[in-house]
Amino acid sequence: MKPVEIYTSPLCGYCHAAKRLLTQKGVSFSEVNVLAEPGRKAEMMQRANGGRTVPQIFIGDTHVGGSDELHALERAGKLDALLAA
Repeated sequence: MKPVEIYTSPLCGYCHAAKRLLTQKGVSFSEVNVLAEPGRKAEMMQRANGGRTVPQIFIGDTHVGGSDELHALERAGKLDALLAA
């Protein structure tokens, strides 16, 4: 399974929804809290091609986007393949 990394904020409902989906699927992930580590926000924006909002989700080298995009992949039946590829 590819590594999953999520840039989050503790006050973000979309972050919680994305983490909940991954947890329900049994997917482990690393989390970067951009409020606790504000210096990492610039790193997130660079990796996310300018994306400023959280969550920003990465599966391996693939930038998925946010919670809406993650859930769309799941609904389309494409998330498992992306995680395993």
